[in-house]
Amino acid sequence: MVQDSPRPAADDSRNPYRVVLSKPGALNFSAAAVVARLPMSMVGIGIVLMIQGIYDSYALAGRVSAAYVIAQAIASPQIARYVDRVGQAKVMRPLLVVSTAGLVGLILAAVNQAPDIWLYATAVVAGASIGSYGSMVRARWSHVVTDSRQLHTAYSLESALDELVFVVGPVLATLLATEVTDSAGIIVPAIAAVVGGVWFLSQRRTEPPVIAAVPGVKHRSAMRSPGMVVLAVVFVAMGFIFGATDVSTIAFAEEQGSKSASGLILAVFAMGSLISGLAYGARHWVSPLWKRFAIGMVALALGVSLFFVVTSLPMLAVVMFVTGFTIAPTLINGNALVQNLVTPHQLTEGLAWVGTSLGVGVSFGASIAGSRIDAAGAHAGFQVVMIAGGLAVVAVLGSLRVLRRGAPREEAVDEA
Repeated sequence: MVQDSPRPAADDSRNPYRVVLSKPGALNFSAAAVVARLPMSMVGIGIVLMIQGIYDSYALAGRVSAAYVIAQAIASPQIARYVDRVGQAKVMRPLLVVSTAGLVGLILAAVNQAPDIWLYATAVVAGASIGSYGSMVRARWSHVVTDSRQLHTAYSLESALDELVFVVGPVLATLLATEVTDSAGIIVPAIAAVVGGVWFLSQRRTEPPVIAAVPGVKHRSAMRSPGMVVLAVVFVAMGFIFGATDVSTIAFAEEQGSKSASGLILAVFAMGSLISGLAYGARHWVSPLWKRFAIGMVALALGVSLFFVVTSLPMLAVVMFVTGFTIAPTLINGNALVQNLVTPHQLTEGLAWVGTSLGVGVSFGASIAGSRIDAAGAHAGFQVVMIAGGLAVVAVLGSLRVLRRGAPREEAVDEA
């Protein structure tokens, strides 16, 4: 665990993001990870738009997107575990080739209207090999930063950058798919994956060192921690909200006669989260981490319950902007809890588990909402979102005791 250092100078404390980005190599690896993570926000919606546009089925689009995300969810923690043992570049460079081939294959299968099995197969290949740059960049921060206050800021920065990716990605994917060609929303993230991945993996000086295995000691999975199991379940519920929201928003915008507006509305959702994430990371908090995580989940569920009253695109945009303020702080706290629940040599794996658990929820949410939309329209999809919000609250409130047991590994920090 990182140790608190003396309070920084006044100017630095007012500019915590400048402090962490001034660390040697930090700006470069953080920027590269942003590009490498662009597929995170574009491929899912890109698949939905491409498959729905070519095959005219939200249900099929949701299932293919789910196949991609589930494959990623299953494989990414195992890849991350191997990364912890071997190194980021050695593991991810060959996988970058495989994931790119999978995305290209998916595009070719769709534009040629191949049988459904080819859509699923190529989506699985791409998802199973793409890895988690979000977990790897956070592992680099844990290696570069030696101060718990600064690590909080760095994690907050990465969560805000995640949201920036989700501001740009859906808008770009939607515009490309609706104004250029159905497959363009996947072509661009495939290129970004190559450019960002090569850039990130070429920065060897900031890559976390491999922790040598102790002879006779088996490398245990991060999921042996009860707290990690709880986090994974809660993140699945959160992801369910996000996935169902994405598909429902696209369908609602189409019903309102403006399908291309869906990307902008999803960007508004992410913009609210981006703003709150930056504000949250600029301040240091004294309340327990598990309590802040629980409060964030309750606030998120209350926010999505407002979908019940949405009757127009402007109203939807307002609700999503306000609800977005609950997202980044909750994700920041969830990722920070991982560091309290796993050992240092399990950090990349632990972060990958929560990220991919979120992805599992996204895939199921998109698939189930897609089926409900095909049967009863966009508002049926929003009903799925609201139910998921209620289940998320039940999951987190029912597991507070387990999360609180991870608290002794937290370090107290004073308010800035």
